[in-house]
Amino acid sequence: MTKRPFWILPTIIFSQFTGTSLWFATNAILGDLQQQWAIGSDALGFMTSAVQLGFIVGTLCFAFLAISDRFSPRIVFFVCSLLGALSNLLIYLIAEGMVSLLVLRFITGFFLAGIYPVGMKIAAGWYKQGLGKALGFLVGALVVGTAFPHLLKGSGQSVLWQAVIISISAISLTGGILMLLLVPDGPYLFKGTRFNRKAFVVIFQTKELRSASFGYFGHMWELYTLWAFVPVILLSYITKNPKVSLNISGWAFWIIASGGLGCIAGGIISKKSGSASVAFIQLAFSGICCIISPLIFQSSTEIFLGFLVFWGIVVVGDSPQFSSLVAQTAPKELVGSALTIVNCIGFSITIVSIQLINYLSNYIPSNYIFLLLTIGPIMGLVSLWPLLQSDPN
Repeated sequence: MTKRPFWILPTIIFSQFTGTSLWFATNAILGDLQQQWAIGSDALGFMTSAVQLGFIVGTLCFAFLAISDRFSPRIVFFVCSLLGALSNLLIYLIAEGMVSLLVLRFITGFFLAGIYPVGMKIAAGWYKQGLGKALGFLVGALVVGTAFPHLLKGSGQSVLWQAVIISISAISLTGGILMLLLVPDGPYLFKGTRFNRKAFVVIFQTKELRSASFGYFGHMWELYTLWAFVPVILLSYITKNPKVSLNISGWAFWIIASGGLGCIAGGIISKKSGSASVAFIQLAFSGICCIISPLIFQSSTEIFLGFLVFWGIVVVGDSPQFSSLVAQTAPKELVGSALTIVNCIGFSITIVSIQLINYLSNYIPSNYIFLLLTIGPIMGLVSLWPLLQSDPN
């Protein structure tokens, strides 16, 4: 058995956390940007969708060109952390309005494709056994990293948006440097098979893979839209309850970051119950949260915040399990290609969901708008049901 230095996993987790903090860097400071540049209320949807689109394009480019096979994954991770940090910093240095903001958010999303998935590959190079547990921590790091900009902004009312941007860029670069210096290529690092377009057909023809994939698509319809609109939910509650005072950025962090607990707990439980069961239960709970979301705006502050933290836990806790199910149900020679295609379709769905909520929020009261997210969990549960009868685990 290969001896593994104790700092390997903590470094990968920390670097994953710092790199993915770029994802929602501008979501936390949207209010400041709206005042600075006089951009409209629909900026949230467009800004978030730009990152998602960049990630989709980046993922496809990295897959087609086999970037992490041609070059050491730790070098790829470092370069993408550096360039992602730079594109984020340019928001402070050169951006002057909505167009430049969207372009830079797209570029940042593109380089995130060399951080999140590549970090997973680096971990796989060190963990032949216990990889599932390691990946649970990595997805947890993604969740906390995504929420981190809200924590920075919520740490004090006097925190300037420029300070948030500079800080996020600095920690992203730091994580990339640590990955480069402290995590050499692992003994189990393997070169993936070339991207195979046949996986498109396989996904829709293979019953088990189709079930896992469409379950994941339903999950993604809800996930990033909820994350993007958490501050909107908090602000709507304050508007409807004028006597209530909340640190919106601070609570947005805790609500999103709580999902890390769902990922870790789900990974542990799945060892006994199976990935399909864990994914089904968490998706069902998040669907219930969508259905009863209109009622929480009339509840006490304690119930309101507790509900949102619970929603934050279950809305992403099934994410590692869906990835596991796709990998288990895909033909061995197409696992990498299937994961790439399923992830790209899933992130494309997030753009549709975000833009739909963004548009309809102008016409539907805020306490009812999130009922539309129920579409995803219902579709996911129906699709996932056949796998419960024969869970691969």
